[in-house]
Amino acid sequence: MKLFLLSQTAIHLPSLITDLGLILITASIAVLIFKKLKQPLVLGYLVAGFLAGNNFNFFPTVTESNDVTIWAEIGVIFLLFSLGLEFSFKKLTKVGGTASITALTQIFTMLALGYTVGQALNWSNMDSIFLGVILSISSTTIILKAFEELGVKTQKFAGNVIGSLIVQDIVAILLMVLLSTIAVSSQFSGSELIFAFVKLFFFLILWFVLGIFFIPTFLKKSKKILTDEMLLIISIALCLLMVIFAANAGFSPGLGAFIMGSIIAETNQSEHIEKLIKPVKDLFGAIFFVSVGMLIDPDTLVTYSIPVLILTVVTIFGQSISSTIGSLLSGQPLKQSIQAGMSLSQIGEFSFIIATLGMSLNVTQDFLYPVVVAVSAITTFTTPYMIKSASPFANFVESKLPKRWIKKIERYSANTQAIKPTSLWKSYITDYIKQVIINGVISIAIIILSKKLLLPIVSEKMFGEFLTAAITLLVLLPFLWAISLKRINKEAVQELIKERKYRGPIIMMFIARILFSVILIGFMLNNIISPLFGLLMFVLCIVTYVIFTKQINGFYYKLESHFLSNFNENNPEDVKAKRQNLTPWDGHIAEFSIPENSEIVGKKLEELKLREQFGINIAFIKRGEKTINIPQKSEIIYPNDILNVIGTDIQVNEFKDYIQSNFNNEETSNMEIVLWKLEMKQQDFIGKTIRESNIREITNGIVVGIEKSGRRILNPESNCILEESDILWIVGNKDKIKSFIE
Repeated sequence: MKLFLLSQTAIHLPSLITDLGLILITASIAVLIFKKLKQPLVLGYLVAGFLAGNNFNFFPTVTESNDVTIWAEIGVIFLLFSLGLEFSFKKLTKVGGTASITALTQIFTMLALGYTVGQALNWSNMDSIFLGVILSISSTTIILKAFEELGVKTQKFAGNVIGSLIVQDIVAILLMVLLSTIAVSSQFSGSELIFAFVKLFFFLILWFVLGIFFIPTFLKKSKKILTDEMLLIISIALCLLMVIFAANAGFSPGLGAFIMGSIIAETNQSEHIEKLIKPVKDLFGAIFFVSVGMLIDPDTLVTYSIPVLILTVVTIFGQSISSTIGSLLSGQPLKQSIQAGMSLSQIGEFSFIIATLGMSLNVTQDFLYPVVVAVSAITTFTTPYMIKSASPFANFVESKLPKRWIKKIERYSANTQAIKPTSLWKSYITDYIKQVIINGVISIAIIILSKKLLLPIVSEKMFGEFLTAAITLLVLLPFLWAISLKRINKEAVQELIKERKYRGPIIMMFIARILFSVILIGFMLNNIISPLFGLLMFVLCIVTYVIFTKQINGFYYKLESHFLSNFNENNPEDVKAKRQNLTPWDGHIAEFSIPENSEIVGKKLEELKLREQFGINIAFIKRGEKTINIPQKSEIIYPNDILNVIGTDIQVNEFKDYIQSNFNNEETSNMEIVLWKLEMKQQDFIGKTIRESNIREITNGIVVGIEKSGRRILNPESNCILEESDILWIVGNKDKIKSFIE
């Protein structure tokens, strides 16, 4: 009886579980339908969100939208973490030129355009300012998802788009700080913006240096004991740790996730971690897109239909045109510029964050957020179609523009992208800035940490301040030496000093390094010790350095060597970056993973004749942790090899189609593989090599052994000549071997 009563008692499930179940069930049905219709899955997620949201009551709806918001925030974190894994910190430091010009042109154009449209709609100044910022930032997550589903990540314009998105995300953080300042003080504060930029720059360098110094070493040392489960947990833990650091420093959690992904990308386990993270990213990414769909409110679309329509048109055309112009200014060809511009024609997650900021500060009207969501939803729908139509539209524009315009654009692009030799002076300046800034940031961080962590512990003891200052100076000495006295680019200085015009600047820059070191010491003493002991401590610093010069220098070189070793651990990125600069103006490097059932597996490069067929070159092959640079023609392709090929978009796409179509189409479950003994009697094959006989192609198998006059040869070379009465051992398709014999 008790068991019966217990069975009749309903078990209460937390709303978090029921809501998550509803979201995933709805998303599963929607994506299956959209996959069947050959439509982008992002659209399916948005439709699923709309159906599961509170604004559509014909189906069961989510009860706690706040829980979904948290899941969505986690989704953004993992999406940006995965983005960082794909695009390392080296790429982040090299996006410069093309991506920066494209992004900044788009941002400044859309800021002005958004503010103007807001004023034309009779919105307040604050609403118009926020609107300009909202419309200026494209959606990283939506574009990456669309690129992945449309299969265009290997095309050259995609690299420019992704670089632009990285720059946009960083600028978006600065704009959020600026908006907060304007909202609080009701006026523009240039000093606040400069401080925010310096703060961001400081933390980026600090996180980068510390991350590269410690994380690759940790993963390398613990590699033997790490299982996939442990590696996944550690990777997520590192990601969330950086998210916490970023949030506590006043930055976006997504920025922290991206930075940690970029740091891990420098390790030789980055690809393995990326594969482990992918299911997690896909799960939470789906929840993020569903949550966006849940915010679609039909009533808002009707009430504010005119502003939504206007802003949608402004977003699509404004971002497309401004990004295209920015890409052209950076020196990209016309077609790639149009492709990049049309890919960036939407708003997304950062726009939601900025709109939420306005609401939380009570400086924007209530209607702004739903309008932004509606515009984002519509432009998310249009993004895949904009990307698809970019190439045909670019061809149409090229056919309509005057030929002299096309030639001028091509000439400008060629001149901009031409490889120019780096001067010795520029090389010296670059090395100078790197050495001074990196060591300066580390020194400031040591001083701040010493004041906040060490001083409170030691200050209660006798001469506590003096002891803290002494310990801090001891730790600082190697970095102060690197700032002030370490020789920078010795070869370049020796050549430059021969010319009179460079002697003065080099001497002044050396003096500046000395003064900067003195300022850092003064900054440390001012924050830790009383002025009474300041001079004594300064003298002690100099004496210590004079006595222990060799040890201090050696310690610094050990630190530097360890850092550079970790930084260069993932060599393919360096190789790829170097090759990238050697490609033709319309060429680029694309990456392809070879499936296990591909028919090119087991073949040598000279057999495949890829250059003759497609015009591509293989820059390097990555095989597990091994990298084969400039592979020889005798190199064999193995399953799961990653080929990095150089070619144009057309050549790369042809090779992509070739890879995708070259599968063994026979059902392996219905195909019987046998080891067959065959005596060579057919005159057609006698005197030919194994390769010339085409036995492999005819039997869909391989010759694994030959008996010649009682002598056995295992795995004979392809140039082995077949003789009469040879006995061949062939592994292959039973039916085809029988047909061959008959």
